[in-house]
Amino acid sequence: MRLSTDAIVLHVFDYSETSRIVRLATRDAGVQSALARGARRPRSKFGSALDLFAHGVAELHLKEGRDLQTLSAFEVTDARAPLGLELERFASASALAELVLRFGAAEDAQPGLFDALAGALDAVSAASARQATEAGLAGAWRLVSELGFAPALSHCSSCHTPVPTGAELSFNHAAGGVLCASCARAHPGGRRLPAPERACVDAWSRATRVSDLEPRSARAHQRLLHEFLQQHLADGRALRAFDAWESGGWAAP
Repeated sequence: MRLSTDAIVLHVFDYSETSRIVRLATRDAGVQSALARGARRPRSKFGSALDLFAHGVAELHLKEGRDLQTLSAFEVTDARAPLGLELERFASASALAELVLRFGAAEDAQPGLFDALAGALDAVSAASARQATEAGLAGAWRLVSELGFAPALSHCSSCHTPVPTGAELSFNHAAGGVLCASCARAHPGGRRLPAPERACVDAWSRATRVSDLEPRSARAHQRLLHEFLQQHLADGRALRAFDAWESGGWAAP
């Protein structure tokens, strides 16, 4: 089957002396691996189209049951060049791409996840170096929401009763969100989450930006997100791009 679909380049690596394998997030076919024959040749029709995070229209030849499809063309509509100009932006974008690579489904159309990724990368691309981490956090929580794992923030994740808006609560990763005072005693090991920080996560999950974060607060949010991902999505496997994003201290001075 031949398919023309919006796509974003998530990962590229060389294959043989003349070709490349590309991992794509697509609007109509989920995450796909495809062989771009001749992409390494000096006069390749792909040129520089297969750069990381580039957005374009992919021409794919799909065969059911095959893990590696064929990419016959990729027409770039947005190269997102600013993502490669600042380390802070690149690290944030790489963490977002890793989430979709690891947890996006193949073959199934996921327009909501695709649009969330595109919007997140656009936000990181437009952000200053100081704001890139926050833009990455907002995009990551939105992706988590689209994947169906959004944390409970307005009600107790155990007994489902509403929780006070302005209260500091226990955030328990295993339980899937915040806990009321009673349930927190039955579920030890949670992280205390102040009300303003809970409001940030809630806003990000709904694709709303918040005020500029201080570097210390941004790092705390990265740890919270990382722990949540490890609990619900990572199956014990390392998230390498996320690890680099979190441990690198990318917040600009």
